[in-house]
Amino acid sequence: MDQRFGRGAAFGLLVVVTVLLMASTSAPSPIYPLYLRRWGFSVTMLTVVFAVYVAGLVAALLTAGSLSDHLGRRPVLAGSLLVAAAGTAVFWTAGGVGSLVLARVVQGLATGTATGALAAGLVELSPADRPHRGPMATAVGTSFGLAAGGGVTGVLGQAGPRPDAVVFPVLTGAFVVLAALVLVIPETVVRRAVTPAALRPRIRVSRETRPEFFAAVPAIVAGWSVTGLFLALAPSLVRDVLHVRFAAAGGLFIAVLFLANSAGGLWAARHPARVATLRGAALLTLGAAVLAAALVFGAPAAFLGGSIIAGLGVGLTFTGTLRGISGATTARTRSEVFSAAYVVSYAALSLPSLAAGLAAPSWGLETTSYVYLAFVGVLSLSAALHASRRTTSGKELPCEPSPSRTAPPVSADSP
Repeated sequence: MDQRFGRGAAFGLLVVVTVLLMASTSAPSPIYPLYLRRWGFSVTMLTVVFAVYVAGLVAALLTAGSLSDHLGRRPVLAGSLLVAAAGTAVFWTAGGVGSLVLARVVQGLATGTATGALAAGLVELSPADRPHRGPMATAVGTSFGLAAGGGVTGVLGQAGPRPDAVVFPVLTGAFVVLAALVLVIPETVVRRAVTPAALRPRIRVSRETRPEFFAAVPAIVAGWSVTGLFLALAPSLVRDVLHVRFAAAGGLFIAVLFLANSAGGLWAARHPARVATLRGAALLTLGAAVLAAALVFGAPAAFLGGSIIAGLGVGLTFTGTLRGISGATTARTRSEVFSAAYVVSYAALSLPSLAAGLAAPSWGLETTSYVYLAFVGVLSLSAALHASRRTTSGKELPCEPSPSRTAPPVSADSP
């Protein structure tokens, strides 16, 4: 197929792919209460449905996360998008909880395979004089997509009894179209042979990237744990603890968190990476406290405020940490390192929320949420203190990648 897209158009297309992939992962969340009533399963089973998505995603990251470093970005993304279409098609035709589990596993495999290629491709297609645009687009596109999926589906749930009959057919068709379009973007990687060792499950971070990578872990875990709380339990919390009966409320609170997340990502672009991470961790600490207070006093307005504060914190920390990690990578290992970062992210997204789902029948949803938010608050405070020490001690890589790391690679399509 002849190449038709320039680098700028290709960058925009990868942003659209990121947004829609993330939208498809949050779209089921506002529908979960409808599924609970439709098929009569428990809140614990609900968090299992949420967690199996992450299990499939992490499995793909561990095995296929670096595949695009070998095969190229285009074929890996096209295949991933077709698998994503299969996942939304299963949701579209779901007839019970077994279908939900299957759909979430397929979604996880698709997203996990695409994640490293998307993040690396956005870095490599960024303008040479604006290397921070790739990590920023990854972070903002991720959060905006999560906001769009939750918000749009929540509104559809208010408008009618079957939002799943609208949103999943649209996503299925969109993924098929995008799979064809990514085949005509510039290829940024020279193809290498894929050996069995390349697909062996592993998490690998190159030696030169490790200091920056491990410094980012506390902030990543804190931010994605908040994300997991909202995606898995926010609709139930809004309905059963805050007693908001507006059907779209759960999805709208998810949308608010991720819109604030997007704003935080854009805000982070105005600061050095270390400053963005520090401010984000401080806001996450405050946001967790406000969310807990909102549940104590049954105050939906305070919960809304806490969602905004926490969302800003997630956007700042995620963008700041991605920029720091990006600055310590090279094109040869970039998708592998980003895949490792997402393994940490999605483990933080799923494991605390799964633990909350298992604890909720014994402790109650409200008490479980207090413990969850205390965990996030302590971790966020730890991340803020750690970021503060790194800032004052000067143990920080440059906030932007060096020219030798970020100069656009020679396209594999070039003569």
